[in-house]
Amino acid sequence: MRRSGDGFVRGADGHVRWGRFGAAGIVFVTGGPSDRRVLLQLRSAFAHEGGTWSIPGGALDEGETPLEGGLREASEEVGALPADIEVLGEHRFAPDPGWSYTTIVVSVPEPFGEAANFESDAVEWVGLDAVDDRPLHAGFAAAWPHLRLLAEP
Repeated sequence: MRRSGDGFVRGADGHVRWGRFGAAGIVFVTGGPSDRRVLLQLRSAFAHEGGTWSIPGGALDEGETPLEGGLREASEEVGALPADIEVLGEHRFAPDPGWSYTTIVVSVPEPFGEAANFESDAVEWVGLDAVDDRPLHAGFAAAWPHLRLLAEP
């Protein structure tokens, strides 16, 4: 099903990016100080930078907030989400005045998720110290130092 935000846009900086109204993703966090973990998604060959690890996310639809769009995209990619979430913070990447990618860090009570559509090959809960050991999607790798600070207990 085609959504209102689906499509590439060319920014004032000349780069082409996915999401007519920007994009958003969610870093799901669970566990306490000694066992803090985040949900990572292995991107399939059908997704941009397939074979790398990242987080669920994608294009925002017209009128959606980054939290609404990020949660919608996450439910499409990793299945049913817990009802009980707590927003810990967000990081916004805005390389162009007309486009941004907002990553929201949320705490959930327990692990969940599965590879729910063609964009995901696998889903794993990974300790904070092990995230950098994976081949990461370039955008996520650039944002991870900022996101990790929000994810730490």
